[in-house]
Amino acid sequence: MILGVTGLVTAVRELPPESTQQAVGYPSLFLLVALGALVPVVPTGAIVSSAAVVAFHHSSPFSLLYVFLVAASAALLGDTALYWLGQRGVRSRNGSRWLAALRSRVTPDRLAQAQERLDTHQVSVLVLSRLVPAGRIPVMLACLLAEMPLRRFVRGDAAACLAWAATYQLIGILGGSLFPEPWQGVVAAVGLTVLVSAVPALWRRIRGSGAPSDRGRGEAPSGHEHP
Repeated sequence: MILGVTGLVTAVRELPPESTQQAVGYPSLFLLVALGALVPVVPTGAIVSSAAVVAFHHSSPFSLLYVFLVAASAALLGDTALYWLGQRGVRSRNGSRWLAALRSRVTPDRLAQAQERLDTHQVSVLVLSRLVPAGRIPVMLACLLAEMPLRRFVRGDAAACLAWAATYQLIGILGGSLFPEPWQGVVAAVGLTVLVSAVPALWRRIRGSGAPSDRGRGEAPSGHEHP
């Protein structure tokens, strides 16, 4: 067993760079993105950007296309699996741990906003939900509670996954084009991805900290407050 693993490692190391990426990189990218879509703790955006940096530095013009197709299809598979598991919880009288996990990650106000946008814009909200950091789960939960059919969800989510993969691939291409070494581009792409993900949360925190004072200024003139 040990000899077999050692031989496999040696064989992979001796492959040319493009063959190594095809044999190891693309399956790993698929598994990581699919897992990150199913269990929303893996930073899939940073993974796609990093893969795009490596693909950018390869001579093959198809490397970036492969990264795009693999990332989009893996994201769609993970989203579909998570939605299907959530549907089982909605239909069950006792719910499910997957549905409970989705509910635990969404605050009531964000769920209400997602439901309102879903009623207004329908399936187009799915596309924006994947482009906005931390926007995917609230919209998915709103779709589940609205009992959107799986087929309809997949149709909207397919466009969302394509747009998402293209966006984070562009971040990777930007990072790869700024630096001569792939590892430098990976660091830049991951840093930019983290920054993009942190901005909405920081903005919500700033708005939340300012809400009480605004509310206090609005209620003072009414004279209806109780001590």
